[in-house]
Amino acid sequence: MDFRRLRKYVREYSWSDIRAMIRNGKRNPRVCREDLGGRLVVITGATSGIGYATARKYASHGADLFLINRNAGKSRALCAELEAHFGVQCRDAVADLSRLADIHRVGRQLATLDTPIDVLIHNAGAYVNRRHQTVDGLEMVFVVNYLSSFILNYLLRDKLASQPRARILMVNSEGHRFAAWGLRLDDLNWVKRRYSGMGSYGSAKTAQLLSMIIFSDHFAGTGVTINAMHPGAVRTDAGKENGPIYQWVKSKVLERNYRSPALSAEALYYLGASDQVGGTSGRFFSLTTEENPAPPALDRKTAEALWEISLDLGNLRE
Repeated sequence: MDFRRLRKYVREYSWSDIRAMIRNGKRNPRVCREDLGGRLVVITGATSGIGYATARKYASHGADLFLINRNAGKSRALCAELEAHFGVQCRDAVADLSRLADIHRVGRQLATLDTPIDVLIHNAGAYVNRRHQTVDGLEMVFVVNYLSSFILNYLLRDKLASQPRARILMVNSEGHRFAAWGLRLDDLNWVKRRYSGMGSYGSAKTAQLLSMIIFSDHFAGTGVTINAMHPGAVRTDAGKENGPIYQWVKSKVLERNYRSPALSAEALYYLGASDQVGGTSGRFFSLTTEENPAPPALDRKTAEALWEISLDLGNLRE
């Protein structure tokens, strides 16, 4: 533990931010009624929950879709559904976003598209209560919730910056606050300490917010914006790998008063389409209300160090 960094974070925590978080959690998202006819929207993890609702929301406003999903059958069925119901074009790529090879493959595919990408939504996520190691020897939650979005953003940086405009949206979480004392850069894979589901999830979401600092710098002066959002307390399939007891507690207790993922989709559409946030970048939203993330997610020094580590872990060195 870096005690100087710990003292810094303690000084920076504010009760007003916590009160704002609680207050914002009860709000409804702002609504955008403008259409995105013919523009291309890329969404990861779109076959269920927030991703599914978001794909339908964008399609209902005329956007064409490029979906990145793990299950080929569900992915192609969803594309057929969107084309039949909304008359839009839908393409898909099958990729397991816990595998570096798959992430790189789909990133190269997107980077060589002739069509501009107007909105890129990183929705795919995972929550597990036991440590899972990927085929690349990395901790699975870290890869799916953070490293996959980092790699895709990095591989697409030149394409997006060459366009007149593009918006990157990362489905993050108030759960980033679980990493209350920041990242352990020497143990991002959770091999030196006891694994915690909430801890690993919070660390991955904090890492995503830290990457936003550097990407926002990189895209300054271009038409590209990058923002993150908490999708609200909504019902999803997150944690389905955790067994029947967890599922019972989740459905009967944790999600008892949760709302529909259509709420999250409304917010993601607003952030991706509304002119009101067209020039906004590097911000964290609770649905559509801007909010201060926890101090560890604002630490530029850690963000710069994490960037270098991520280039190595993601096999992105030139």
